[in-house]
Amino acid sequence: MVERRAEHAAKFFYSHLFWHNPGIRELFPASSEDMERQRDRVFAALTHVIAHLDDESLLPYLRDLGRDHRKFLARPEHYVAVGSSLLAALAATSGEAWTPQVEKAWTEAYQMIADTMTAGAEASEDPPWWDAEVVRHLRYGQDIGVLTLRPHAPFPYVPGQYTSVCSERVPATWRTYSLGNAPRPDGTVDLHVSRIDQGRLSTALVSETLPGEVLRLGAAGGQLTFRRAGRPVSLIAAGTGWAPIRAMLEDLAEHPPDQDVRLFVVARDGAHLYDRPLIDTYAASCRWLGVTYITPAPGRHRDQATDRLATALGHRGLWPDQDVYLSGPPQFVEETVHLLQELGASPGRLFHDSVPAAGKGQGPGGRPLGFGEWFLDRPSPHWHDPAARAPREYGND
Repeated sequence: MVERRAEHAAKFFYSHLFWHNPGIRELFPASSEDMERQRDRVFAALTHVIAHLDDESLLPYLRDLGRDHRKFLARPEHYVAVGSSLLAALAATSGEAWTPQVEKAWTEAYQMIADTMTAGAEASEDPPWWDAEVVRHLRYGQDIGVLTLRPHAPFPYVPGQYTSVCSERVPATWRTYSLGNAPRPDGTVDLHVSRIDQGRLSTALVSETLPGEVLRLGAAGGQLTFRRAGRPVSLIAAGTGWAPIRAMLEDLAEHPPDQDVRLFVVARDGAHLYDRPLIDTYAASCRWLGVTYITPAPGRHRDQATDRLATALGHRGLWPDQDVYLSGPPQFVEETVHLLQELGASPGRLFHDSVPAAGKGQGPGGRPLGFGEWFLDRPSPHWHDPAARAPREYGND
């Protein structure tokens, strides 16, 4: 019932929170666009928690969420304020369905959430964030930038993971980007960033950020990490989804696998194969690696690349015996997973981070569906699982 009135519930929640706790407002993004994304993430996390109340993975999820919220400067008193406003929003949205029993259940559930998140924050030995200096900034065309950062303190991660990023150019706004290299002796890390139209942080990172500036990095996360299981491996990357695949490939080059590895690199056109020289070098020097580039024919729509990928994957064969790692835009990952399952791939051997497809639950122009549209063609819930840290952004800045 609340999700059906999602816009009303979210606006009521934030209005109540900021009216009764004006000091909290400065912890949130200033722009309305960024606040909308923040709103969706808050309610996405709540949706995930309520859907997994009986799941044994919930408590670790909440502890990680609490640890991560330290970068937002969240303190115990903020959890109390948020809980009060959340209950007020649920009551206002639920109408007659908000009974004393329902209120009691929600109060107890939220207290469990707040207590577990607070405990996770207090138990963490990591800093809330890592300051990292930009030491190099490479541009590939107008829309792609690779930033090399040197964290001021050791930054732990494994190849394939991602980090959330904040810049003083866009205060209080965090976005998640993949780490594009295996750990190096000098501790530097690469971020591969694709500039998104009207994406304030991606634009700042690609077009404005200069060497010498300091960014903030959140704790590394994500499940796209390599499993050495002795099976053939396929790596599939699209766009700047190449970054985590590149990190895994670097690690494999340093510690060669026993099995055959096939790399599929998908791009909208040849110009977007910005790391091709490196890939060709790996292909020439690593006997265990085969590479297939997928681009549309000259003058054809970039969707043709997806069709060509489907043909190439069909020729690969032996999918039930393979581990597959996918990274790229949400719709690309979703469609490729479906295709691979049709080809016989085991769902338990398809590895990718959870990323939301854009546009679900929206009408023309991205606006929320009206009641009549919702009633006639009820959409899937559009509050996604942020997986403790917001999903990596491939075109969703």
